This record gives sequence, C-alpha cells and structure tokens, in this order.
Amino acid sequence: MTGGRRGTERHAGPRGELDREGFVALVVAAAEAIAREEGLRGLGMRRLAAAVGYAPNSIYHAVGDLDQVVLRVNARTFARLHGALTRAIGPEATARENALGVAEAYLAFVAEAPRLWSLVPEHAMPTGDPFPDWYEEALSRTTGLVDTVLAPLLPDPAERGRAVAVLWASLHGLASLSISGKLAVLTPEPPGALARMLVGRFLGPDPA
Repeated sequence: MTGGRRGTERHAGPRGELDREGFVALVVAAAEAIAREEGLRGLGMRRLAAAVGYAPNSIYHAVGDLDQVVLRVNARTFARLHGALTRAIGPEATARENALGVAEAYLAFVAEAPRLWSLVPEHAMPTGDPFPDWYEEALSRTTGLVDTVLAPLLPDPAERGRAVAVLWASLHGLASLSISGKLAVLTPEPPGALARMLVGRFLGPDPA
C-alpha cells in the first residue's frame, strides 16, 4: 500500500470517520492514557480497541501490532522529553551548568509520569525486529541535544559520542531504579541530586 493511499484511508467507528493520521493519533493518545495509570501491563489490543471505539483489526491495519503502538507512545515521550531538556538549557549558563540542569530535568521528567516512562525500559522488541526510522529519529533528536550541551566541554566528536552514551545510560538506569522504588534501598538521596553528582563527577570541575 502506498504512503499516499494510507493518508487518505478512512476508519469508521462509533466516534465517526478519521483519516489514517487522525486514527493513529487517537490510538496513541488512548494507549498513553492507559500507560500513565497502569504502565505497560495495562496495555492490550482488545482493551485499546474498546477505548477508542474501533475493532482491533482497525488498529492492526493502520498502526500495527501492540509493539508498534508502544513505540509510537515512546516516541511521543521522547519528543516531550526533548522539550523539557531544552527548557533546562540557559543561554547565559556555562556548558557544565547546562549539563547539570539537563540531568536534573531528565529525572524530574520521569518523576512526573513514572508509569508512562516505564514503557521505555520495560518494552522490548521481538528478537531481530529493527526499530522504525521515526523511532530512532525521536531518540537521536533527544540524545543529540545532550551532545550539543557537551560540545564545549568535549570538542572531540568521538569522545563526546561515548560520553553521551555513558551519561544517557547512567541516567536511564538511575531513572529506572527510581520509578521502581529500588533506589531508596541504596540511598535516601533524591534522584535529582544523584543525577547532578553523577554528571558533575563525570565532567569534573569547570575549566579555569
């Protein structure tokens, strides 16, 4: 089926007719609402179909299986995370201050919707299935922001790329421990403070 035809398809249901783009948006919004309350375990194709008022086959046809729905929810989460991190960057702040601010904003973002964020670490694609290009773009746009923040501190692109990967993975692990309640077993320190310590120690003191 061509992309143009997909764009003009109509999906009929109790809520009226929607083109493909509108239908996908409806499904993703419904999945996100469920995930905010119950996380990944609350999502199922039949429940999602009931929530949007369409048959499950309509979702399979327009969006794909449940894995594809979750990926779209996660891509929207990355887009909002990008916005939150952007707002944490001050034009007059030093690169180190911005890096610390971004780390703290990351943890604050996760804390606002922990069950929704849990879809990111908990969901796994079937072995061998590649991620769609649009998903990789959503993730790379967010990690690319971290790369930009670190550029004044780490001018070598290869070294900076490794640093972005290390910091992203470390903050991701810290966030996962925090939302699972396991972080409190290790330390009573709040996640934001630990994020600042992690990044501060990694980057070292401000250059003279």
